[in-house]
Amino acid sequence: MRTDDFIVSKTDAKGRITYCNPIFIEFSGYTEQELLGKQHNIIRHPDMPRTTFKLAWDTIQSGREFFAYVKNMSKDGSYYWVLAHMTPDLGSNGQPIGYTSVRRCPRPEAIERIESIYEKILAAERASGARDALAAGANVLNDFLLKEGKSYEELVLSI
Repeated sequence: MRTDDFIVSKTDAKGRITYCNPIFIEFSGYTEQELLGKQHNIIRHPDMPRTTFKLAWDTIQSGREFFAYVKNMSKDGSYYWVLAHMTPDLGSNGQPIGYTSVRRCPRPEAIERIESIYEKILAAERASGARDALAAGANVLNDFLLKEGKSYEELVLSI
């Protein structure tokens, strides 16, 4: 990803893509027609812990913004890292009617740091089996954050 790029996408409340800018199309390797109406997880890389996305969804569904480092997978199987800023789009009743995500190029040293954390979370998820994966990943993440004395957002914004 280039340092001046911003990848932008919007989804409906169920996570289906309703808008994607040309840079998103370029890096994903999909056409706009292949992306619109699809679940945003079409670009989810298998190296990303489920725990991270659960935290993201819980946060934005509650009406708050969320920051995360995310490894995305292109259509051809290659990948790219982003620093994502996800925000809920609220309706007149104050409930999310969709979500906007703006992603930019992360610093390499931030990726090195977050990648080692994600590897530990992912290992715990895989070792515990599908039913207990989220709880196992959350335990690893929460233990790490407790030792750091930071929330997930503080960790992401500090590295």
